[in-house]
Amino acid sequence: MEPFLFKKYDEVIGEAHDVDSLKQELRRLKVENPQAAEYHLREGHIVNWLNYIGETALAEKLRGVSDIDTAISIMEGERKGLETKEQVPLGTQVSNKMRKRRRTRGGKLS
Repeated sequence: MEPFLFKKYDEVIGEAHDVDSLKQELRRLKVENPQAAEYHLREGHIVNWLNYIGETALAEKLRGVSDIDTAISIMEGERKGLETKEQVPLGTQVSNKMRKRRRTRGGKLS
């Protein structure tokens, strides 16, 4: 897959290969060249690239976002959500669903 290139006119000023490196570049550019980062956010370039790499849910959350801090915050929230889901063993998820189902049917938990 092609990386995302942050450009200022014809000069490449940053490069991202995945969501984590995109977040790092946004943090760096927030200090070094916030106008370039905001431009790519505002014009939807980052959203388009996220769709291209298969990060469609994150792309949808970033649609219309032009503020760097807001974008970073959304990206951090997305990653924390993935980490939480990955940490719960599948058996626990199934057990919790069974408990909820029993409660809604009026059954007792054993």
